[in-house]
Amino acid sequence: MEKTYVSLEGLEKLRKDLEYHKTTRRREIAKQLDHARSFGDLRENAEYEAAKHALNLNEIRIRELEEKVASAEIIDRSAMAKDKIFIGAKVKVLDLDYNDEEFYELTGSEETDPSAGKISVNSPVAKALLGHMVDDIIEIDVPRGKLRYKVINID
Repeated sequence: MEKTYVSLEGLEKLRKDLEYHKTTRRREIAKQLDHARSFGDLRENAEYEAAKHALNLNEIRIRELEEKVASAEIIDRSAMAKDKIFIGAKVKVLDLDYNDEEFYELTGSEETDPSAGKISVNSPVAKALLGHMVDDIIEIDVPRGKLRYKVINID
């Protein structure tokens, strides 16, 4: 089973999502199924088919969440080295082509939020940053071309 890297807050969010799908969402779908059954003949009942499909999708989501919670590896920032970039690090880089500073937090895929600067450790940018130190210059191949960054700060 592949590890799911998350912060403590991220793990709590996964657990809440799992609980929602196991309780609230299951009850909602059960009501939809009961309502659809009240229409009679199930062979040509679109509402019933839609509710069954929703039930299947919900059960798949529950299994995915259970696997992620079971394989969760908490990112402990306090135990991280501050001189190299690892998962969980907050990094400030200088875009050498545009002379702009960028901020990234390297997270597990479950906590990715590009608009907040949280990028998945599986992304091309994060993969290229991993293991580098302050003042390192990094060239990164991305779909839109090549990025050139200089690492300014690691937090």
